[in-house]
Amino acid sequence: MSRLNGRVALVTGASRGIGRAVAVALAREGAHVVALARTSGALEELDDEICALGASATGGLARAERNITIVPLDLLDFAGIDRLGAALFERHRKLDILVGAAAELGPLSPLPHVQPDAFERTLALDLTANYRLIRALDPLLRASDAARVLFVTGGVPEGVHAAYWGPYAAAKAGLEAMVRAYSAEIANTQIRVNLVDPGPTRTQLRARAFPGESLQHLRTPKDVAPAFVELACSAETRSGEIIRLAAKA
Repeated sequence: MSRLNGRVALVTGASRGIGRAVAVALAREGAHVVALARTSGALEELDDEICALGASATGGLARAERNITIVPLDLLDFAGIDRLGAALFERHRKLDILVGAAAELGPLSPLPHVQPDAFERTLALDLTANYRLIRALDPLLRASDAARVLFVTGGVPEGVHAAYWGPYAAAKAGLEAMVRAYSAEIANTQIRVNLVDPGPTRTQLRARAFPGESLQHLRTPKDVAPAFVELACSAETRSGEIIRLAAKA
């Protein structure tokens, strides 16, 4: 049996990369996926792919019964995030899985050269938008019998190699601290929240950060998606941890 039948999952950054692969993997396991991204065209392609999964498994279903709802939304529209929470309550009354996969690299530049609007945009998308998701969706997560929340982190070099990564590094450090605080706050609930560091993966963000890098040693988003499915299952008991996926052999 599919492990996520009857579960409702919201995935941000679902139009490409890790977010898209995770959305497909969750739907394949029976979850109803609410796929969120800025680009409606890519979301419609994802809709077709997931609907095809459902049709092949059941011999054809009405669109309303298939396992995806697409939500074209810019995560910098914070009021839109609040409206999304209200809409999910009206339709589903709960949220079982939240995967925050949307991210922006921001400028790779000496900090004194970073324009304030670029710095603020990077923090707004990579950190503040995730706070707004937690704020808007916490009541729905509490309504689940076993909510699982996953935020993507990692990708920040350490030591001397961290030079020029200031905005992105600050956002990810803030995200990790915030998620751990939230984990402590919901310790006596059925919610479990973790950070996932997928390691080097073939995404557009990594391609921007490391142009010309050989792809041979990099996993694809489809390679890492099964780990997200495992962490989204009700059997997962860890919370407040950074779960680092093993590197490609």
